[in-house]
Amino acid sequence: MSWIAALLASIGRAVLNALAALGRISIYSGQTIGHMARPPIYLKEIGSALLSVGYFSLPVVGLTAFFTGGALALQIYSGGARFNAEAVVPQIVAIGMVRELGPVLVGLMIAARVTSSIAAEIATMKVTEQIDALVTLSTHPMKYLTVPRVLAGLVMVPLLVGLGDIIGVFGGYIVGIKSLGFNSATYLHNTVNFIEARDIVSSLTKGAAFGFIATVMGCYYGMNTTRGAAGVGKATKGAVEAAAVLILAANFILTSIMFSI
Repeated sequence: MSWIAALLASIGRAVLNALAALGRISIYSGQTIGHMARPPIYLKEIGSALLSVGYFSLPVVGLTAFFTGGALALQIYSGGARFNAEAVVPQIVAIGMVRELGPVLVGLMIAARVTSSIAAEIATMKVTEQIDALVTLSTHPMKYLTVPRVLAGLVMVPLLVGLGDIIGVFGGYIVGIKSLGFNSATYLHNTVNFIEARDIVSSLTKGAAFGFIATVMGCYYGMNTTRGAAGVGKATKGAVEAAAVLILAANFILTSIMFSI
């Protein structure tokens, strides 16, 4: 019986630690939102963050979305052929990319590229005492480091999601007309007619939520790193893992809210 008690105790400690971490992240997120509404505003840092989060993420987002859309078209055609339902490829590719795959894949790519970069950068600043220097110069680290990056996530990730949706649908279109024998005009007509306004709104809303999560996780783990090179690596790994899990959880919650029947 002692090993059962030990097992239950370890599970309880893990749950309590997870809840405590979630509470700290929630407090940090609330503080970040509060600082957004108060000056000063560091425009140079915001501009740099916009480029880092948005512009430099375009290649990986575009390629991921294009090949995913093409693969989705092939899979739907193969599955639909079993039921003589090959004609639904344009509609399913469009709704699959816009509602789910587009936002989630872009969010995970941002977590892999941007969250890791932010966490490593801020953690290195913490280890080398650059953040302490900011405090000495009467500069609030959260306003100077966190707020610009989170604002960039809120602005640029929805744009990346919208672009990823378009590129993903285009990838399905290319495969459909080149490999699967669809008529170009019919494919486009079916795609446009099947997408509803709420699909687009939900996609962009998810993009904003995922951008907030990805950037906040990078900043939080970077700010709370331990000393040394190992601490930087641990902070980067933890930030990416937390961002990916929270993005998937947020996707489920938002989908349940927006498309509940």
